[in-house]
Amino acid sequence: MIYDLLIPLVSVALAEIGDKTQLTLLCLAAKTKRHFSIFLGAMIAFIIVDGIAILAGGFISNLIPVSIIKTISAILFIGFGLSFLLQKLEDHTSCTLKQPFVSAFSMILFSEMGDKTQIASAVFASNYNALYVFFGVVIGLSIVSIITIQLGQRVLSKINSKLLHKISGIIFIALGIISILSIFI
Repeated sequence: MIYDLLIPLVSVALAEIGDKTQLTLLCLAAKTKRHFSIFLGAMIAFIIVDGIAILAGGFISNLIPVSIIKTISAILFIGFGLSFLLQKLEDHTSCTLKQPFVSAFSMILFSEMGDKTQIASAVFASNYNALYVFFGVVIGLSIVSIITIQLGQRVLSKINSKLLHKISGIIFIALGIISILSIFI
């Protein structure tokens, strides 16, 4: 029983470190002080995506082609990136994100579909008690997300808001391009 919780928790948490979803949270957290909204949006997206994977045991990637999911994800990333790069900021304006919950939810929802942690969640659910796997995955993602969001908050205090906007925009566009390329590779 404890293994049903701990194995998915540790595996998913380690797999998420440095993943595109955590990089997304880092950038979003650096753009607003509403960190709980980002956390809540991301966690609801994680719960939906990984919950479906656990319930369906991997059936999600058969319902929606991965190429469509990656395309939607790429469009979202590139769109956010372009909006960050094109937005005009005054010298003393704070770097803000108007809808942190919606941004985090939509970006995480689409970028996690077909991701390695979603697939791992489905595999774990086929080998262990699905309820424990679900809680293990959610706890693991929560821990890594909280750390990432706190790190994003620290970044904000160290970097000029104009520079942060440009860096975030470039990162999001790069993630979108990587998503598009991953369709063909």
